[in-house]
Amino acid sequence: MSMIVTRESERENLTHVGSRTVKRDAAALLSGKPLFTNDIAPADVLCVKILHSPHAFARIRDIDTSRAEKVPGVVAVYTYRDVPNRRFTLAGQSYPEASPYDRLILDRTVRYVGDEVAIVAAENDDAAARALKLIKVDYEVMEPVLDFTKAKNNPIVIHTEDNYHVNGAWINNDRMHNVVASGLSEHGDLDAAFAQADIVVDETYHTLADNQGMMETFRSFAELDAYGRITVTSSTQVPFHVRRMVANALDIPQSRVRVIKPRIGGGFGAKQSGCNEIFCAFVTYKTGRPSKIIYTREETFSSSNSRHEMQMHVRLGAKNDGTIVAIDLYTLSNQGAYGEHGPTTVGLSGHKSLPLYNRALASRFAFDVVYSNTMPAGAYRGYGATQGLFAVESAVNELADRLGMDPCELRLKNLVQEGERLAQYDDNVLYSCGVSACLERAMEMIGWKDKPLRRDLGDRVRALGCALSMQGSAIARIDIGSVDLRLEETGFYTLSIGATDMGTGCDTILAQFAAEALRCDTDRIVVHGVDTDVSPFDTGSYASASTYLTGMAVVKASEKLIAELRCRAAGFMGVDAADVLFDGDELLAFEPGMLDIDGAEADRPEFTDIDDDIDAIARSYRVAQEAPDAEPVARMTLAELANKLVSGGDGDCLTAHAAASSPTSPPPFMSGIAEVDVDKATGKVTVVDYVSVVDCGTVVNENLARVQAEGGIGQGIGMALTEDVQYSDRGRMRTRSFMSYKVPTRLDVPNIRVEFAPSYEPTGPFGAKSIGEVVINTPSPAIASAVAHATGNYVRTLPITPEKALFGE
Repeated sequence: MSMIVTRESERENLTHVGSRTVKRDAAALLSGKPLFTNDIAPADVLCVKILHSPHAFARIRDIDTSRAEKVPGVVAVYTYRDVPNRRFTLAGQSYPEASPYDRLILDRTVRYVGDEVAIVAAENDDAAARALKLIKVDYEVMEPVLDFTKAKNNPIVIHTEDNYHVNGAWINNDRMHNVVASGLSEHGDLDAAFAQADIVVDETYHTLADNQGMMETFRSFAELDAYGRITVTSSTQVPFHVRRMVANALDIPQSRVRVIKPRIGGGFGAKQSGCNEIFCAFVTYKTGRPSKIIYTREETFSSSNSRHEMQMHVRLGAKNDGTIVAIDLYTLSNQGAYGEHGPTTVGLSGHKSLPLYNRALASRFAFDVVYSNTMPAGAYRGYGATQGLFAVESAVNELADRLGMDPCELRLKNLVQEGERLAQYDDNVLYSCGVSACLERAMEMIGWKDKPLRRDLGDRVRALGCALSMQGSAIARIDIGSVDLRLEETGFYTLSIGATDMGTGCDTILAQFAAEALRCDTDRIVVHGVDTDVSPFDTGSYASASTYLTGMAVVKASEKLIAELRCRAAGFMGVDAADVLFDGDELLAFEPGMLDIDGAEADRPEFTDIDDDIDAIARSYRVAQEAPDAEPVARMTLAELANKLVSGGDGDCLTAHAAASSPTSPPPFMSGIAEVDVDKATGKVTVVDYVSVVDCGTVVNENLARVQAEGGIGQGIGMALTEDVQYSDRGRMRTRSFMSYKVPTRLDVPNIRVEFAPSYEPTGPFGAKSIGEVVINTPSPAIASAVAHATGNYVRTLPITPEKALFGE
């Protein structure tokens, strides 16, 4: 009968954390029962559709909606003349957002093909579609900036509006030169370090925009309640941030907005940005009627957001023995027409790649994020680290090849180790690190030492390539996870969360944490989804935060509730709370002095680098307490206590609220090794085997962790080989459907093999770190290296097409 345990030595004693608990909604999903946004929309809802700009950069001289307004069934048509002149951002970030306030609901200036020109609200889809065709717009077409490498200091300025606003004083914004943000981070004497190098890899790498490709397109609906408040139901990853977006866009107080998140059909970061919620909210605000907007797949491709296109220049200096002495990375990021996530995504390209080789004598990371007249970029799984790791890991692979060294052995010689202070990662100390173990195990899985890097198989060449990855766990000192935990009648619990389960299984993971802490089965934990009116505040499901951050909040709330249980049970049994032990089913009272629960704490790591706000980390470092051999003097079941508390008098259901933030963001690590075939005649690249090993701290649920890894690797293979958002020379997106945008099918993905190399993260719940994003980062550099070994051609611009594989770039 032990108390909460989180020390590494006692991890093997955990019951629910580490088990392969079945995803809570698995059966419902298989039977088609979950209700998504469109399934719960009101029957009498207005249909909302958007007229999108056909031009990449233009100013509206005049817009005539008179014919559209006469279409039977059309209720209203809105243009830039009808919306508030208050700028906002659709970035799903904590306030004050780093992203600039550069949007209006509708703007007289349109800045990309697909930008919003007019809103139609009608009684049905047909009427709205007919009305769109009858809106007449007179555009003054302007010369766009489509090449982002020429955007900085271009005489064409994309944002010149007077009410443009930057919240963050720390953001170096220069919008009159098309610069959303710029920055520089230096460590050591770079020139002196390069002077010690015997060899320098100096190359430029280019990752193009990718679409998140989630199954459920953007959709939302809005209603007015009896008090005139707007309720928005949306398929979103960030309900509380959407509340702020809608309030800012409509220029009304946040108290007048409520956001509900139903079941989500995938997000992968796309739904960390707001999208069409502001349009249905505006229509409902103006008409007083419920309204609904559902984007088509074409609109989701061309009028939402994608991964940031980035061009990265890497200089990598090393000695002849493979010791890396200097790294210099410059990233140019294409933000597109509006600034969502621009200042933040770019940072990960350096801060989540350079620390892998933290022992270099010196490093420098500089960046510029620029506007262009293409669709805005936003969040996508990996959030900039994916791009940066393609560049840095490719440069490390090229270094190994030029030195004639084994690329895995070169890495093992240079890798970061536990206990190091990460100069390019906010000077954080690394308290857990299994990256070397990840790489060594992946080498064993693939048979690395028994195979040459290149084998000629006649009509094709088979080759190997490797890469490493790191990410983070939540955003340090910014993001918040919070929960409400309540003991219910008969002794079950309800767990209200603000985190958003978008199919990843965070509801299941958080229930496992609660069950472990409360010593009960997971079926006694009922998890409630998100409603901003009643759910505890949570910044949202992004930045790999849910397991680590909200999980800490669950453990803290559980400890608080246990303390309350002991106190109230002690009152009923006539003893002191210090003499009461809770074992999950019963409250047991012992003779005075036989227990020492509250005063015993396990050793914590020495967080000498972190300010006194370490107490924000979950208070989960308890020594395991065993019940004494003596019989208890009194006992009460949890069900008896729960029933007594709600039976009248001054009783009540016991509740505990807890929030968690963290002054650090511990990185998970991952290795990936690709074995590919390159057809000698066609250049077709086929991934025949892919092995990966992940360090995500304590593996909370291996089933869900494995699915996360396999899915991320599949997406990474698509980024490496087939996915590419393409534009015409006039800025029109060519890849607006799954017919033209090639997401890999099951036939394109090999039998992915995933294992785990658990470490123990002392700041995480039961030693856990994140896993959601780190898993997408290794395929592109690993596959690029394998192709180089097969053909001799280093492909530095993704995707790796057959032409590039055979003939180079």
